[in-house]
Amino acid sequence: MGVHEHEAGHGADRGTPYEADRRTPHEVDRRTLFRAGLGGTVAAVVGTGLAFPGTAHAEGAEPETPSAEFPWIIDCDTWGARPPSSPIQITGNTTNKIILHHMAFPNVTDYSRDHAIQLAKDCQNLHMDTNGWADTGQHFTVSRGGYVLEGRHQSLSTLEAGEHQVVAAHCPGENGNAIGIENEGTYITQTPPDALLDSLVELCAAVCRKFGLNAWDIFGHWDFYLTDCPGIAFYAQFPMVRARVLRALGTPHALIPARRWPDIWRFVDGPVVEVAQYLLDAAGYSLATDGDFGLDMNDAVADFQTTHGIPVTADCTFDAATWEALAPCLDRHSTGLPVSALQLMLSRKGYGDVAVSGTYDAATVRAVRGMQRLHGLAPNGKADLSTWCAVVGGSVREAFGRH
Repeated sequence: MGVHEHEAGHGADRGTPYEADRRTPHEVDRRTLFRAGLGGTVAAVVGTGLAFPGTAHAEGAEPETPSAEFPWIIDCDTWGARPPSSPIQITGNTTNKIILHHMAFPNVTDYSRDHAIQLAKDCQNLHMDTNGWADTGQHFTVSRGGYVLEGRHQSLSTLEAGEHQVVAAHCPGENGNAIGIENEGTYITQTPPDALLDSLVELCAAVCRKFGLNAWDIFGHWDFYLTDCPGIAFYAQFPMVRARVLRALGTPHALIPARRWPDIWRFVDGPVVEVAQYLLDAAGYSLATDGDFGLDMNDAVADFQTTHGIPVTADCTFDAATWEALAPCLDRHSTGLPVSALQLMLSRKGYGDVAVSGTYDAATVRAVRGMQRLHGLAPNGKADLSTWCAVVGGSVREAFGRH
């Protein structure tokens, strides 16, 4: 199954040292696909997992009861889940985002409930037997037929409580902060069926209500990790998905922030970290642009934040204030590392004719205009703060007025 790369999460406050502090850069293999004997599904070979102690533990094998609040979510017992191989961990962190995935499974035309249940079983078998995890990696799964299923045990009961989430295995560095939702299918060139999107919007709205999140707190897996998930075609629908969730929540337009940036920190790696490294390098900090948020980057971020009067957290979180102080406005006359950073992300997100050259060429201008149109921004081809925010995976206020 082409989902989670490894079971790396954290169960307590970010500033506390954990086993992950001692990992070597890129210790875990990236997503690679293979054919598994699970009904012809496509699966991922994953690397070694990392264990993080939780602030609370619960025996996942205890029977669960169907949810009275969310009867449309098929719980683990109803779909016949195996008991977890070890206790389920409950995070002490505050849930601050939703991360959407595609499963890299075939785009089947069997939209039945029976198929959805088999999908959940195949996924759990893969995650436990091949990946060696305690249970299914994600919190929830949405089938192409629009059925919503509980993934990891106790994800449904903790959703009902709306307090601390289950520590999952869907995105390294974010497993204790983000609710992970897998969407059946592969969406690099195709988009999900309407039934899946309808159920996804309903599920995201439920998660937002229970955990105090907003429609702009929805991100894609590749915003925090080096992967093709959630797929170029699906990702292009995120402004629409967020706007639909906003309407479902009834959130007034006046409350939408100008920009919601991805908050990256020491346990996150991937292209967005590489962008931050390019920008820090351009600001005078000598960093390897390898996409790994290591201790050297911690020091650079802390120094930059201190210099610019930005509060420094224990883990030197690269937050919105840091993005806004660091990201320069660019146009066709710009050159250098910031242009390379912009081009890196544009090429990753579907603009294949953009080369990382450091020169703001015609292909870059076209790609920037395409990204601006997608997010409701004026397509002037210039990279201002809102354009940067959209490019690195965030959301902008303008996007919510288009759908």
